[in-house]
Amino acid sequence: MQSSFRDRDIISINDMTREEILYILEITDTMEPLLRRGSEILKGKLLVSLFYEASTRTRLSFESAMHRLGGDVLGFAESRTSSVQKGENLADTIRVVENYGDIIILRHPMEGAARLAAEFSSIPVVNAGSGAEEHPTQALLDLYTIQKELGRIDEVKIGMVGDLRYGRTVHSLAYGLANFDVDLHLIASESLKMRREVLEQIRDRITIKETERIQDILPELDVLYVTRLQKERYVDPSEYERVKGAYKITEESLRSAKDSLIIMHPLPRIDEISSDVDLTRHAKYFKQTQYGVLTRMAILSLIFNTIN
Repeated sequence: MQSSFRDRDIISINDMTREEILYILEITDTMEPLLRRGSEILKGKLLVSLFYEASTRTRLSFESAMHRLGGDVLGFAESRTSSVQKGENLADTIRVVENYGDIIILRHPMEGAARLAAEFSSIPVVNAGSGAEEHPTQALLDLYTIQKELGRIDEVKIGMVGDLRYGRTVHSLAYGLANFDVDLHLIASESLKMRREVLEQIRDRITIKETERIQDILPELDVLYVTRLQKERYVDPSEYERVKGAYKITEESLRSAKDSLIIMHPLPRIDEISSDVDLTRHAKYFKQTQYGVLTRMAILSLIFNTIN
């Protein structure tokens, strides 16, 4: 199976089969010892990190994963420090930086940017977030979190709440979940509902229910996936102000939830989860960040074909 990932671009989780997803999760399970003691399996390899948008977790997670495996990193964390400010287009940037490293990790505000970059690059490109479109490695670490915390992905009831319109993490996770036997509950007001093109791709493969009231479905859920409002995606600031604070999770609001419910969040959190939830048994969003390093270690190892 590892040969199918060698030198492979990771652009969309839609490009993966259920078997491939499960294989990545299986390899992720083997990364914990390497995280603790370090490894040299990627010694001599160089990751080029191109982040045209602000990022903390994704960028540092990939960089941590590469260093833990013995590789090195170069790149930029904001486009204003690059030749983008001089007017250089993405295609030209990719043609240049492919000569500097062995893999490109790209975050870009334009939808379709990662796929465009892959067309011009002779080295693998990994999509670290393209506009409001997709974030496939986040979906993989989310699936790993569910499997690790609940012991399964199949036969799980999952609620996604918040900004389902602009949140790229929920789009990729929905695509990934469509490979499993789950019930997906989409909780959002009319203006925040999941994009129609996402629903059209998954509706024949997964049970989907839409609602505007979280309390109607909370007692049934095994997973609650909370997202922040994507303020940077709103063209009209007044629209953002209208929907801000529409859904907020507090310890009090969780009284009807199962004891085993896990709460996930791709972070950063603004005010959609109260800090009093952090100390409850439900909170798993900070643990997700550790799982993120493990998952990205697995992805890098598979792309570089170092799994024996």
